[in-house]
Amino acid sequence: MARRIVVANQKGGVGKTTTAVNLGASLAVMEKRVLLVDCDPQGNASSGLGFYPGDDRANIYTALFDPENVRKSIVTTAIPYLSLLPGTQDLVGAEIELADKLGREYYVRDLLSPVEDEYDFIIIDCPPSLGILTVNALCAARELLVPLQCEYYALEGLSQLLMTYELVKKRLNPELKVLGVVLTMYDQRNKLSWQVKHEVRKALPQHLFEVIIPRNVRLSEAPSFGKPVITYDIRSSGAEAYMALAQEVVRSKVRE
Repeated sequence: MARRIVVANQKGGVGKTTTAVNLGASLAVMEKRVLLVDCDPQGNASSGLGFYPGDDRANIYTALFDPENVRKSIVTTAIPYLSLLPGTQDLVGAEIELADKLGREYYVRDLLSPVEDEYDFIIIDCPPSLGILTVNALCAARELLVPLQCEYYALEGLSQLLMTYELVKKRLNPELKVLGVVLTMYDQRNKLSWQVKHEVRKALPQHLFEVIIPRNVRLSEAPSFGKPVITYDIRSSGAEAYMALAQEVVRSKVRE
C-alpha cells in the first residue's frame, strides 16, 4: 500500500510545487514507484515534468467523476518509476461542480483507491488555497508535508494551515498525520532565514525536517525546461537537498 503524502500550504510562493515535483523525482531515482498527483488548476506540477495544461490528453479532471478509469489518465514521465496524474485548468470548474455533491471531500481519495497498491508513494500537490480541492487532497492522504518559506509571513500561514489540519483530522480524515515541515528558500546569508528556522524549531521541534532546501538558481530554472532539478543539474545544491529530503522521508515515521 502506497504512502500517500499531501504537500500543502495555502500561502503561494513557498516552494510547494517545487517540493512535490522534486521530492517525487528524487524518490523515483531511489527506485521507489511514485505517482505525482497534480490537484492545482494552474498545473505547475505537470508543466514541471514537461506536461503542459491544455495538452489534449486525459487528466485528473476527466477521471475525477470516473475513478474506475483513472489509469487512462496516468502518464509515464521521462524518469523511470515516476508517473503523473496531470492537472488542468478545468479543475476550476470542479470546485463548483463538487460544491453540492454528497461526500464532496472524498472524490480524490476515491480516485486514487484503485491504483494505490501499484505505487510506493503517492505525492499530492495542492492549490495555494484552502478550497474544496485542497480539502480533497487532505482527505486523500495519510501524511501531511508542509513546505515553509523562510520569511515572517510564512509563519502566520503555517499556524492557519495547522488549524485546518486539526479540523480535517477531527471531522473528515482521522488517519491524517503530520509528516513534517521542510524549510525552503533558505539563504544562510540572510538573518531572517536563521530567525525563521529558530522559531519553527522552537515551536515545532518534533515536526521539522533536518534537511533544509536552499535558495538555488538551478532549482528556480529547472521548471522552465520542464524538468525536475535532479535531471536539470544533478550537481546543484538544490538537487542534493531534495535527494537528502527524499532519503529522510523514506526513513521517517509520521509525527503524532
